[in-house]
Amino acid sequence: MEASKMTKHPLIIEEWNGSSSTKLFKTATITFSPSLQIQRSVNGFNHVWRRFLDAFVPEGFPGSVTPDYVPFQVWDSLQGLSTYIRTMLSTQALLSAIGVGEKSATIIGATFQWFLRDLTGMLGGILFTLYQGSNLDSNAKMWRLVADLMNDLGMLMDLLSPLFPSAFIFIVCLGSLSRSFTSVASGATRAALTQHFALQNNAADIAAKEGSQETMATMIGMALGMLLARITTGNPVAIWFSFLSLTMFHMYANYKAVRCLTLDSLNFERSSILLQHFIESGQVLSPKQVSTMEHVLPLWTTLRLSKSAKPLHTNVKLGLRVSTLDHSEMANFLTSAGSFYNEAKYLLVERKGTVSVVVHKDSTAEDILKSYIHALVMVNLTVEQKSLHLECQSWMDKHYESFVQKLKLAGWKAGRLLSHSIIWKAHWSLGEKTD
Repeated sequence: MEASKMTKHPLIIEEWNGSSSTKLFKTATITFSPSLQIQRSVNGFNHVWRRFLDAFVPEGFPGSVTPDYVPFQVWDSLQGLSTYIRTMLSTQALLSAIGVGEKSATIIGATFQWFLRDLTGMLGGILFTLYQGSNLDSNAKMWRLVADLMNDLGMLMDLLSPLFPSAFIFIVCLGSLSRSFTSVASGATRAALTQHFALQNNAADIAAKEGSQETMATMIGMALGMLLARITTGNPVAIWFSFLSLTMFHMYANYKAVRCLTLDSLNFERSSILLQHFIESGQVLSPKQVSTMEHVLPLWTTLRLSKSAKPLHTNVKLGLRVSTLDHSEMANFLTSAGSFYNEAKYLLVERKGTVSVVVHKDSTAEDILKSYIHALVMVNLTVEQKSLHLECQSWMDKHYESFVQKLKLAGWKAGRLLSHSIIWKAHWSLGEKTD
């Protein structure tokens, strides 16, 4: 009886393979009616190929990452490949300068030179973290590019070291110092970019797959670098031509990589660009539009070549040490606290065209974002020579909420401002007695 039912209503089972719903693909169909039939949907090669790709792309790709992930990774892998090829040339020159292969070279001498080189790099990394660690997250594009340029400088120092035996220690220590900046900046900015790429709380998976991609690029680069080093051995012209050509390509690939990024977090420059456009047109630019307008090199390198006015954010200082104010500035500060900002968690002080923000010690992320936008508005009005505090407060009352709402609708993460850590804060209490 049951067999006849099975004949009339065959049982069909489909076999699917994949680690997530977005990556599932059918591998087989099993039919029982009443004989057992198995129909394979994919061949062995396709299955192996898919498993191979799983080691290099995040789970759920491409839906689990942002659209700028692929172009960035392509250019990043190419610049990494050129780096590993050049590493073989610079390492060969460095070992030659230390004395590898020379009968006169001593083990203790070479060890001491290598020790000084590494020690300089370690100390440089600590100092760089101390002075710029809080800035890496807010300017990930710029520091990503600067990090690789510093790496180029470090490799150049290694390649130059055999040419100046008397200054060998100084040159290799300078190169190690340069690469220490690279190590800190590239690692920190990579973490920030990984968080940006992750759309499904899969930052760890993206980081792991990025490691696989980098390992593959390293192996290919080392093989090509060994081949190039062997071909150019004893030919300084060929070595320098190869190194400089690869360095130029490395710089170009890095520039293209950071230009591919469309970050949706607010930092000083992006906030300035957005506010200026909003004041002029009443509209908010999208992250894609802003990405083509923001600087990817340090601002001082581009302002000298540009005849346009300085961006608003260059005249804003977030976090002012109140004890540095003179008598008249302190009087204005107290007046502002009692009239314009009696309910705010920040105060604005205008000093010779620069607007400084005094942040309350109990301020939230939203307060800091609002204080910075308020300061940008004040800078804009300072340029137009209007009554500062009244005009600024009037603009904030009329437009700030609309501005923030439009930011969110345009795709911006408008809840907080990526900035330096604010080390100077203050506390004020109006009409209350404090200890």
